[in-house]
Order: sequence, then structure tokens, then C-alpha cells
Amino acid sequence: MATTVSQSDLNTHAQEGGTSEQWRERDRRSVAAVWSRYTDLVVSSAEGSFLIDVEGRRYLDFACGIAVTSLGHRHPDVTEAVHRQLDRYWHTSIVTQSVVMTEAAERVAAICPDPLDVVFFANSGAEVVDGALKLARRATGRPGIISFRGAFHGRTFGALSVTTSKAMYRAKYGPLLPGVYVTPYPYCFRVCDHGRGEPCPIAAGEELERLFHQVVPANEVAAILVEPIQGEGGYVVPPAGFLATLRRICDEHGILLICDEIQSGVARSGRWLAVDHEQVVPDIVTLAKALGSGLPVGAIVASHQLMDRWESGSHGSTFGGNPVAGAAVIATLKVIERDHLMARATNLGETIWTRVEGWQRAGYGPADLRGRGALIGLEFLDPVGGPDHDRVTEIKHFALEAGLVLLSCGIDDNVIRLLPPLTVSDYELAQGLDILESAVQETGRAG
Repeated sequence: MATTVSQSDLNTHAQEGGTSEQWRERDRRSVAAVWSRYTDLVVSSAEGSFLIDVEGRRYLDFACGIAVTSLGHRHPDVTEAVHRQLDRYWHTSIVTQSVVMTEAAERVAAICPDPLDVVFFANSGAEVVDGALKLARRATGRPGIISFRGAFHGRTFGALSVTTSKAMYRAKYGPLLPGVYVTPYPYCFRVCDHGRGEPCPIAAGEELERLFHQVVPANEVAAILVEPIQGEGGYVVPPAGFLATLRRICDEHGILLICDEIQSGVARSGRWLAVDHEQVVPDIVTLAKALGSGLPVGAIVASHQLMDRWESGSHGSTFGGNPVAGAAVIATLKVIERDHLMARATNLGETIWTRVEGWQRAGYGPADLRGRGALIGLEFLDPVGGPDHDRVTEIKHFALEAGLVLLSCGIDDNVIRLLPPLTVSDYELAQGLDILESAVQETGRAG
């Protein structure tokens, strides 16, 4: 792994001073301990595919700030756009209109399928999930919300109420939002009991129909909220036809279909939206993470017909759609389109897939490999078929020591998720996969 550090980076480290451990101690004294971090790296700068710590060590970043910095760190086009906007104006809130917000909304609407053409901006994924739930209830006059087991939608009260990937996220915060009903997600590798190659009854809608029959009448449900690819739940790709089934059920019962594309959207899956792979059109889409390349921004996208039922003043945000974040959104979407990064995501995924299949054939790879585009999950099981959280922890530690940052996910935290920047070079990708292969091979050997 290359360790060259530029003079500007060295100057930054010198100005900040202190070792990583000294900074960690300062952090322990002043930052709320509720923050849970994947690594103990103390980063002082970042560039392209790399994070650089306060001592000048460089780490190849296959985490992307949890699927956020898809253009790498400090992409020059986004940096220039943000700097240019800083020299114009930063903030007007709802006191005025903003030409930047208008252009950003036009560009966001353009990446969504017709008739989704109106955008509400907020500051995070959790905020836009909350807003989408409010919109659904207000537009339909119904209280019920259906979400899926293993889902992650955020940490605010509304978003938390529909999040079920880990009980610890919800513990001691109740009572949460009423009227939320949870149903199984078609996680065929672990959850479903049908045979391999057989139709999945969950994907066919049987559990939803049972829910309507036994728990909540369909005419009391405002929305079904779904991740087209489950993120924190384990990078679970549902069987083909599942999203179309949800669309059919929603149409039959006057229910709104909300697709949470916060982690899977903005080109990460090889399409603008992961739902595009199934050619299904939701009623509402929520976006965030990669949308602003690291600046805080989220978006709710719906049709004029639906958005117009959200009367003026019935929802809002002081900082939502601020001009600086808006400039980042515009620049990010321009770069993705200009540099054909959806195709690049597909190519990255194919390269990763080929490498990992080789590890599986050699007998030390993951039990399951899944994903779309540059959104890849590697699930590890122990010798008796249980989730192997310990091995995943060892893989992450081994990789970090060798200079590669990885994240885990899954309901049992036994899945390695691969999120390289869409701008990663072939050489950098090979470096990262070499490190990961060594980690997987080393941890897969018999003791």
C-alpha cells in the first residue's frame, strides 16, 4: 500500500499536532460516547480513494463514509462548485427562493422515473424518511405504515419506528410511532424456508396478504416503505418480481409505495436507482448519502399530483436545500453522468464478483455473495452454518492493519459490505481486493 503523503498533507498534520491516541483521549472527554465508530482511525485529511490519519498514514477507503463519497474524497468538480457557491451566498432558508435549490431539484427529478418530478430537500436520510411518512399519511388520510424486517431507515423517531435491523437501535426509546406494521423481507439465503430455486412466497406477497387479513386492513394502510436492496440488514437483494409485487398490491389497495434509495441510489447499483433494475415506479423516492458527495442533503421525490396534497407550510426545514449543499448536488450528478459512473459501477461490481467467486471455489470465501453494481455484500457463516460475526471482525481488523477500510452489516453483523468509490482506479481496486483476499484467506484457515 502506497504511503506517500503530499507536503500540504504534512503541513495539515503539523498544524493539528498530536498523536492518534492523544486525539482519541480528547474525543473521549468532549464528544458524546453514544457515537459508535467502525474504526479508531483519527483522520485529518482525505483525497480521492484515500483517508489520511494525523500521523500521515494512508488508508484505501472502501467504506465511502457509508456509501456517501461515491466520487471519492474532495472530487475537484464538487470542490470547485462548493467553493464558488461559498463566494455567493450560503443561506436564505424559506425567506426567499434560491436559484440553486431550483436547479438542484430539476436535476434530482431528472434521475427519477416519470411521473416523479417534484423534490423536497432536507438534510439527511432520516429526515426525508420522516417527511415521506408524513406525506403518505397526509395524502391518503390513513394511519398505517408497513415496513420490513431487517430494514434501516434512520435514527429520528419516525425513521426509527420503521427500522428493525437491530433491536439496540430501538431499545428504551419507546413508545415509538404508532400504526407501524413489520413484515418479513425476502432474505432467501437466511430467512426463507423454501428450497433453492423454488419461488419465494414472501416475494410473491403472501405475508403481506396475511398481514391485511389478520392484523391491519389494507384500507387503513397509507404506505409500504421498502429498501429495493436492504442496506444495514445485510445488502440483501430480493428475488426478481418482489418490487413488482409490491407495486401491484399498492395499486390494488390505494397504498403508496415508498422506495428508500438512501444507500442504494445515485448510481451505486449501476442505475440511478436500484428500483430501476426492476422497472418499477414508486410513488415516493427518498435519497441522501451520495447525493451531495458528503455535504448533508436528502431529498423526497414524488409526482406533482401527490406533492400538491402537501399544502404549503405543512412541512418544512430551516436548512433543507441550502445553497452550498445544492451546489454539491448539481456538481455530483453532472460528474456521474459525464463520466459514465453508472457503467463504472457495473464494471466494478463485475470485477469484484469475479475475484470473490475465485475465493469461494478455493474454499475460504464467503458463504454468500450478492449485490448490484458497486454495492456488494459478502456473508460469512461458521462451520455449522451460523452467522460468523467473529470472522468478519477479524477480516476488518486484518484489512485495516494492511491499509484498507471496510464496513460490516447484517442483522448479525456477519456481512462485509464493499463500497469502493465509483472513481477508484483499477490499480486501487486491485490493491484493495488483494488486501481483502489476504484477510479472507487468513481468517478462513483452520486453527
